[in-house]
Amino acid sequence: MTEKPDMNWDDGSWRPDTHEASGTAAASGADHAAPLLEIRDLAVTYRTRRGGVPAVKNVSVTVERGTVTAIVGESGSGKSTSAMATLGLLPGNAEVSGTIKLDGRLITNLSEREWRSIRGTRVGLIPQDPNNSLNPVKTIGASVGEGLRIAPKAVRLSASARKKKVLELLEQVGIDNPEVRYDQYPHQLSGGMKQRALIAAAVATEPELIIADEPTSALDVTVQRTILDLLDRMRTELDLGILFITHDLAVAGDRADQLVVMQGGEVKEHGPTDRILTDPHDPYTRRLLSDAPSLVSAVEQSTYRPGPAPDATALLTVDTLRREFGGGDDPFVAVDDVSFTVAAGTTHAIVGESGSGKSTLARMITAFQEPTSGTVTLDDLRIDEFGTFSKVGRRDLRRRVQMVYQNPFSSLDPRQTVGKILAEPLRNLTDLSKTQIREKVEAILDRVALGSGAGSVSGDVAQRRPAELSGGQRQRVAIARALILDPELVVLDEAVSALDVTVQAQILSLLDELQRDLGLTYLFISHDLSVVREISDTVTVMSHGRQVESGLTSEIFEHPQDEFTEKLLDAIPGHRYRSGGLNLGL
Repeated sequence: MTEKPDMNWDDGSWRPDTHEASGTAAASGADHAAPLLEIRDLAVTYRTRRGGVPAVKNVSVTVERGTVTAIVGESGSGKSTSAMATLGLLPGNAEVSGTIKLDGRLITNLSEREWRSIRGTRVGLIPQDPNNSLNPVKTIGASVGEGLRIAPKAVRLSASARKKKVLELLEQVGIDNPEVRYDQYPHQLSGGMKQRALIAAAVATEPELIIADEPTSALDVTVQRTILDLLDRMRTELDLGILFITHDLAVAGDRADQLVVMQGGEVKEHGPTDRILTDPHDPYTRRLLSDAPSLVSAVEQSTYRPGPAPDATALLTVDTLRREFGGGDDPFVAVDDVSFTVAAGTTHAIVGESGSGKSTLARMITAFQEPTSGTVTLDDLRIDEFGTFSKVGRRDLRRRVQMVYQNPFSSLDPRQTVGKILAEPLRNLTDLSKTQIREKVEAILDRVALGSGAGSVSGDVAQRRPAELSGGQRQRVAIARALILDPELVVLDEAVSALDVTVQAQILSLLDELQRDLGLTYLFISHDLSVVREISDTVTVMSHGRQVESGLTSEIFEHPQDEFTEKLLDAIPGHRYRSGGLNLGL
């Protein structure tokens, strides 16, 4: 891999000979019959103290102009490594072989100076996490205009022209009040707005290729759909090629022309999206399809949980619950007169967009926040009066109500072993002996399939720290910690949203098994309506703090009464299959 593209040195940087001021012209002598991006036999190995660790093996991917190629697979499959190799952004200990061509010209083994003329100018990147991808001390205008500011002199704009273009970009990506947003900082924008700003930054220099690395994985379904529609529009208007990295097969099925399925650093199969999703050849692809709630529900329309029995006893009752923040005559109302009941042994879901009040509601139900008004009753206990409880009463409530959070890595103490993490609530909230605690820790690890005899786990999980476990194993530990106190109610706040579809399916199956075996009652907070459809008996839909509608999951999904609920349901990925365009090869 020593061949280099023809060079045209200008201001110390490499540019394709015919690169116009717009930044969209092709390289001199480029083969326009060739794909826009062509990756052939890519292999990446990371050098470590213990030797080479292969991350990607013999990967081949192409992206044509005006089309979307999606790479799908679980965490660790090599998706992002392949994408970052395309941008020359792998860490220094990466050894790369194979060829990568942009517009028919070889771009592997460029110097850092040469790469700077390609990144942002010809190839744009939309990173995964909008909360961590924007500089917190830079305004939105400065971040979006950064690529224009540091572009080669031949395409660089003046400060006034740059600001004008940034304002146009902010408007094009659907950010309201661009003049105001231009001077704001990332913390002043919602997650969806931040992701739009990242898209604006990626297309600012009018690149030919966009690499979108999980650009919607942290977004609500309605915001996700808006962002994906925006990318589709820009792809059409600018004739962009898009390399789309995702673990969401439903999104890939809706948006991609070509699919590349990866596992363990290798391509399992690739080809037109319709063919792969309707006639998958590889067992791994078939497993991914069967584990994707959005796609499964698209072809199994009648699959719903039965809901609580007519004479079921309510374990949790929420009555006209309200939470205000700020004093004065015009406080912010985060939760506005919400009411519902949850029958013992069932799952009630709370769904809505970010900012709808879901998590605030969960914190009041778990007694981490006091309501402004209204009541929360667990069986015969008034949770809203937690502030008046005795020390014994508080301990009792903490034992009866437990919570599982979204990110198991941040919710588990990285300094403690799994055994100590699980023993801690028993030491704090029970009078068990050391022997009894040890026995209970071993029992709960067996219950969540992490015991020393579990076939999928090597070694003793109790002696490991969270960093030594996979994401799915960490979430099992988080569930085990919640269940070790034998609670009556478990509140799951986006507990599977950060997991790959296969791991997510395993956790959902585990939760269902535990509920049946132990008679657990779940309050399931989620923005993923496909998962809610699969796991919940009843559901409450929230918007801007208010309860839009509430009832049996089957009735809400099949016969929504509110326009907002219809919008949420319509935004669930898997549109092509729900509309009858294809039948999945499940």
